[in-house]
Amino acid sequence: MHRVLIVEDDADIANLVAIHLSDAGMQCDLAGDGDEGLRQARRRRHDLIVLDVMLPKADGMTICRTLRLEGIPTPILMLTAKSEELDRVLGLELGADDYLTKPFSVRELVARVKALFRRIEMTGQEEREADRAPVLHHRDLFIDLEKRKVEVHGRPVDLTAREFDLLAHFARRPGRCYTRQELLDSVWGYQYAGYEHTVNSHISRLRAKIEKNPSDPAYVETVWGVGYRLAE
Repeated sequence: MHRVLIVEDDADIANLVAIHLSDAGMQCDLAGDGDEGLRQARRRRHDLIVLDVMLPKADGMTICRTLRLEGIPTPILMLTAKSEELDRVLGLELGADDYLTKPFSVRELVARVKALFRRIEMTGQEEREADRAPVLHHRDLFIDLEKRKVEVHGRPVDLTAREFDLLAHFARRPGRCYTRQELLDSVWGYQYAGYEHTVNSHISRLRAKIEKNPSDPAYVETVWGVGYRLAE
């Protein structure tokens, strides 16, 4: 049974979402403000966090950023009353996996949650098949998939959770070129077009950490007009 944390200060919305997710076979925990949501997310393992953006005490963006900085990879579905693209992009930049704007259909939310779980399970199966060796070695690049540690030329590199996932995705298939939308689908789990600049910014930050000369990368190459790949 999947366990879902619902962080929402509107009790009616929180209870409605919890009822429908419970009917779909999920177990739900509720938090009515940002501080309580952060405490529960840290204290207990959840399979998904449904996170409102506008919350008392600590807003959803702050919670999302904090969890990702702490290396907590729990998928996050963000809810917001705002519809501006800037808010959606910021949520994705901070590590959210999907985004739903209020007012929303509860049936759509349940469908999104189920789709997230399906993508996670499919990705997990693919990764298990590719991860028989717990360490990926590519030239002077070492990626420890179990400990989520990276070394370049013997030097440890601190990556965010999303940067690590992106690099590991490339390293599983060196030379394979991925479009930005493919990377969004596979690494972010986000199925909507139009956020390719999110990939670009993460690639830039990743290069700044692993490349000797980020302007002339030796590892993560740009395939002009297509996307990116890990150099063979």
